[in-house]
Amino acid sequence: MTGSSARGQARFWGALTIAVLLLVAVIASIAIGSRTLSPSEVWDALWATKTAHSSDAVGIVQDLRLPRTLLGIVAGLALGAAGALSQGHTRNPMAEPGLLGVNAGAACAVVAGVYLADISSPIQYMIFGLLGAAAAVALVFVLSVLAGRMAGTAGASPMTLVLAGVGINAVLLAVTSAIVLTDSTSLDAWRFWNVGSISGRGFDVLWAAVPFVAAGLVLAVAGGFSLNVLSLGDDATKALGAKVGRVRLVGVITIALLAGAATAACGPIVFLGLAAPHIARMIVGPDYRWIVPYSAVIGAVLLLAADVLGRVLGRPGEVQSGVVLAVLGAPVFIALVRSRRLVSV
Repeated sequence: MTGSSARGQARFWGALTIAVLLLVAVIASIAIGSRTLSPSEVWDALWATKTAHSSDAVGIVQDLRLPRTLLGIVAGLALGAAGALSQGHTRNPMAEPGLLGVNAGAACAVVAGVYLADISSPIQYMIFGLLGAAAAVALVFVLSVLAGRMAGTAGASPMTLVLAGVGINAVLLAVTSAIVLTDSTSLDAWRFWNVGSISGRGFDVLWAAVPFVAAGLVLAVAGGFSLNVLSLGDDATKALGAKVGRVRLVGVITIALLAGAATAACGPIVFLGLAAPHIARMIVGPDYRWIVPYSAVIGAVLLLAADVLGRVLGRPGEVQSGVVLAVLGAPVFIALVRSRRLVSV
């Protein structure tokens, strides 16, 4: 069997396995919760027409579990794809969307919104978080371009992107800390949002996030070939006629759309954007035309699985999915590194 045919079979069986896992995760997310419902009750409630006299099961399934499941899929797709783009554009196997200021920008904007504008609803958190994430990523890119020009290069480079992201993260975290330490209302809001969760969000938050994530996914999948070229190095990319600055700018905008929308809707969810691309590379190899879509679907599977696990472990309450991923993510990632060396990006 040739190498190409073996890789093709790995991609096929990998896609089939991931699709089955996603289906199982979706079913579990709708069926499992703090309130025990039989499979027939869940099925009937899922398709029932909601009225003022509907049963509690209808309200639980349609108002709580269904939007939560759909948001988990959307946010997981976004964070998985954004993680692959972050590693590709920075050529850093340990990169994830938060490295470019997404999490810090969203957190700072949410805290500032509570402090200055007295925001309180999830949709308001969503709007402020998205604006903050976009502003932070834009500032990182501008500083990266300026630093690159001062160093004598054409613009943003993987190194200047990372350095600018670290600097902006530090500044925004300092501003956030200053606000929450002086205002108890902002502190309470920040603690609720910062844990990272897909619970407690309704269809309004979901529909607000979908357009940004959809646009970001289209750009991410379309940019797979450009990431393959960038992996050869900036000089080789220029020699092939590609516009490095333009490709990197589009990539940063795509990361802002994907990770910004997901983080604004759910809060910062760690590990997902870091692990999903490495799992995808184990299946499809180094080709970003495959890594990006596989990372997106793997991200959705991981987020839904963590959310369901949190409901099971925390009964009669629940453990937030961000906490589950943070606790389980570190040992799983260490095992991944020990079992297979990280692929160079």
